[in-house]
Amino acid sequence: MNFYVRPIFSKQTSEYKDYKKLGSSNLYFNTVEVISRNKKKINKKLIKLKDIRSLEKKEFKEVSIQIKEITIPRKKIASIKFDNPKIMGILNVTPDSFSDGGKFNTLDKSTKYAAQMIKDGADIIDIGGESTRPGATTISAMKEISRIIPTIKKIKNKNKKIIISLDTRKPEVMKVGIENNIDIINDVSGLRYSSKSIDIIKQKKMPFVLMHSIKNPKTMQSNIDYDDVLLDVYDFFKKKIALCESKKIDKKSIILDPGIGFGKTVKQNLNLIANIALFHSLGCPVLFGSSRKSFIGKLHKNALEGKRIGGSIATVIHALNQGVQIFRVHDVFETSQAIKIYKKL
Repeated sequence: MNFYVRPIFSKQTSEYKDYKKLGSSNLYFNTVEVISRNKKKINKKLIKLKDIRSLEKKEFKEVSIQIKEITIPRKKIASIKFDNPKIMGILNVTPDSFSDGGKFNTLDKSTKYAAQMIKDGADIIDIGGESTRPGATTISAMKEISRIIPTIKKIKNKNKKIIISLDTRKPEVMKVGIENNIDIINDVSGLRYSSKSIDIIKQKKMPFVLMHSIKNPKTMQSNIDYDDVLLDVYDFFKKKIALCESKKIDKKSIILDPGIGFGKTVKQNLNLIANIALFHSLGCPVLFGSSRKSFIGKLHKNALEGKRIGGSIATVIHALNQGVQIFRVHDVFETSQAIKIYKKL
């Protein structure tokens, strides 16, 4: 029997003693959804924190552990503090990425765009040299390196304080990126692409984004099969975190990304987004990347990438309400504005 705990956030009332806080945030909860899974049988129930002790011994122990993970303060990662939401601006120096392929694949265009995203409110620039859109084919490590390194160097030279995330699944590319002073690895394969990746992360003590995905970009949208997408993604993270800890990698250096749009149907994406607070019980910061994804277009008259900003912002505001700490987006200015106004409200 496996147990899962999702905090139900609400406004704090005068009953302060009955509330707990999501670590390093201003979100409070006094109720959790407890999910149990025994093979394919799944049960769900809402329970007040004050009634947790009424649970059976094994369930009480596991639920208590997860509530503690939800509430512990999130440690700083690569100078990122998690007391306020952070924006990760997407910079694809590729000819074929799904939304901006070919727009920024020269050094002049990529560095100018990075400067604009920083001005617009980006805390992190996520640089990718290989498209991982559905149907994309793998390119060589050397080609990927030749695309990203000049841009990384120029951005770092112009703005030493900006945090650079390297979007790659190849250990050879990770190694060269680290040598050129990147701050975070963003592995869309979730450490599945190569067993060497985890060794590089360990040796260099690199913080990294652990993203859930299945198969590879070329095949990930075919024959999608989960028992329960939310719990299966959770179990994937739990297993990978355990693997990292067995390699003496500090869990506090891991950021979790449920991989919206990577090997999921529209319905499964919506399920993950609606229940994304579940992943806080793993004790790591959560990154959310729904920007311009195809499920938004499918839900609204098959709108193309440039017509999905409204849907992207809607998912950001929902995830913000669920305590997500990092938002990976194409539209930095609009997202920054939406978050600022919503927080004022």
